[in-house]
Amino acid sequence: MSQAAQRSGTFVWSLNDPTLLRTQAYIDGKWVDADSGETFPVYNPATHEVVAEVASVGAGETRRAIEAAEAARHAWAARSARERSDVLKKWNDLMLENLEDLAVIMTVEQGKILAESRGEVAYAASFIEWFAEEGKRVYGDVIPLAQTDRRGIVIKQPVGVCAAITPWNFPSAMLTRKAAPGLAVGCAMVCKPPQETPLSMTALAELAHRAGLPAGLLNVLPTSKASAVGDEMCSNPTVRKLTFTGSTGVGKLLTRQCADTMKRLSMELGGNAPVIVFEDADLDLAAAGAAAAKYRNSGQTCICANRIIVQDTIYDEFVEKLAALVGTYKVGSGLDESVTHGPVITRKALEDIKGLVDDAVERGATVVAGGDFGEGDSHLIEPTILCNVTDDMRVFNEEIFGPVAPIFKFSTEEEAIAMANDTEFGLASYLYSNDQGRCWRVAEAIDFGLVGVNETMISSELIPFGGVKESGVGREGSRYGIEEYLELKYICMGHLGQ
Repeated sequence: MSQAAQRSGTFVWSLNDPTLLRTQAYIDGKWVDADSGETFPVYNPATHEVVAEVASVGAGETRRAIEAAEAARHAWAARSARERSDVLKKWNDLMLENLEDLAVIMTVEQGKILAESRGEVAYAASFIEWFAEEGKRVYGDVIPLAQTDRRGIVIKQPVGVCAAITPWNFPSAMLTRKAAPGLAVGCAMVCKPPQETPLSMTALAELAHRAGLPAGLLNVLPTSKASAVGDEMCSNPTVRKLTFTGSTGVGKLLTRQCADTMKRLSMELGGNAPVIVFEDADLDLAAAGAAAAKYRNSGQTCICANRIIVQDTIYDEFVEKLAALVGTYKVGSGLDESVTHGPVITRKALEDIKGLVDDAVERGATVVAGGDFGEGDSHLIEPTILCNVTDDMRVFNEEIFGPVAPIFKFSTEEEAIAMANDTEFGLASYLYSNDQGRCWRVAEAIDFGLVGVNETMISSELIPFGGVKESGVGREGSRYGIEEYLELKYICMGHLGQ
């Protein structure tokens, strides 16, 4: 590819700083090819054109990255929190200075529209800024003991080498939400980006290098051999923590693989988010919120509205309002600033989503908006609304991960709560009502780690992000998220004053 400009379908894209487009692995502060020389293609999902050929590493490179991380982490942990914070703040500043280039890279490899990519880069940087400050506030405790000549002290120390496996839907933010707290407290990171979107992570590694992050503390391992890299991460005893965002099935597999070495785990897994709309809700607000929650990133977020559950007395009116909003959308390449929704990540993803819609229609659902799934190599799906949906359809139990909104009916508050909870997942949930008593009752009764009340844009670096049940363990972001990278140590100081 020319460094000055690259072509993606009818759109020519360029970078102000072409050196941000990195296609090698980043190990121990150096950019390296795979030992085997193997590469894999990265595609633009809007055009199915190859964006880049990226190094495909294996178990051997993963072991070297882990060894480099172990060697580097001790000196890093010995630095003051202030010194570590200064490096992270420089990384944050460089991300914001290069925001447009990072957004273009993300749009080309992931497909989301440029406005959303810009927003994600800023969101990703916010985790670095937050944890750069929060790392200074890792406090211990003094325990008053029964013996007067003893003192009990609790200190917090970094876990050690941490492995991170991130998803393709938020390729920048999911790195920084994991790496920033680890680095802030003195850990070292070994990270595997998704095969579909490795270029966002390698660009961030380049900026971390420029920010002065010492070699070995952040290692990036792109690969088309996920099992080889993942197996080494899970089995290597030097790795003391694994953090993963992805499907529940893969999360369970990784948990089993980590059992033999008793690693600390953070798992942010699948979701099946309900949006409950009560008859006393502001329907314009509810429709706009449901649309934002459902169709953001073309429905490819773990906290997307998966089931819209609407009280029967206002069902038709709500559907009409939502359909009016969907009618204003335009699908296409994310590089086109007039487009509101980009493609889904792969043709297989499109076919899986279409299978869910076909199942619903065969069982009696009605398509009232959208329904066009493109042809050939296209990954474009028209934002779709399904009505007359029932709980025996696959869309009730399975995560859709695409721009399809199934709308269910309920009659009573108790029924709505039961429907919302009728899932093995428990990540995000939303409800709309102007009855404050009902808002409290329902928010406390539904089994989800995140609840948005009259609001669906609930995520930020300030909140503890995570789920219950089969949506995972642990929390990311907020002051709680930094604790996931710390071990408690009790020290008993005896025979004082003798």
